[in-house]
Amino acid sequence: MADFFDALTEKHMDFINAQKMFFVATAPRDGRINLSPKGLDCFRILSPREVAYLDFVGSGNETAAHLLDDGRITLMFNSFSRNPLILRIYGAGQSHAPGSARFSELMAMFEDAPGIRQIFTIRIDSLQTSCGYGVPQYELVEERKTLNKWCAAKGEQGLKDYFNQRNRISIDGLPAVK
Repeated sequence: MADFFDALTEKHMDFINAQKMFFVATAPRDGRINLSPKGLDCFRILSPREVAYLDFVGSGNETAAHLLDDGRITLMFNSFSRNPLILRIYGAGQSHAPGSARFSELMAMFEDAPGIRQIFTIRIDSLQTSCGYGVPQYELVEERKTLNKWCAAKGEQGLKDYFNQRNRISIDGLPAVK
């Protein structure tokens, strides 16, 4: 039931663009595997072989630390609608921090928002589709507004302080920033 591809097709791109959330998995060479759900309007397809997503300040910065350590990343898009499908992107990821040339270039594709930490790009090595027959159907009620409220309450300096306290080192002690 699984099919592998070297690059995104138009059908894959349409499927991805219809999803309201996705999952990101990374692992260091030695340490915990991290799996995170992502929502909001934060994902962009740059080409059939490269994608990007906007990342916000959070409770940790495992993805950035793991990519510095190992580079591997898997993204999973899952249909929760009547038509089941799972699409996984396997590739190598890179973090682009605010102030870098690539961040500025990519940020033009996104709306500015409080709490933006970095933009990740993923060079696609391969992708896989599978049936998703065992995944239940769900309906989106609405996007949560909690992150924007939390960021607004922290303020610019509060977000910088939080990043320095909670987002510079992974839970395994790996650096999350260069």
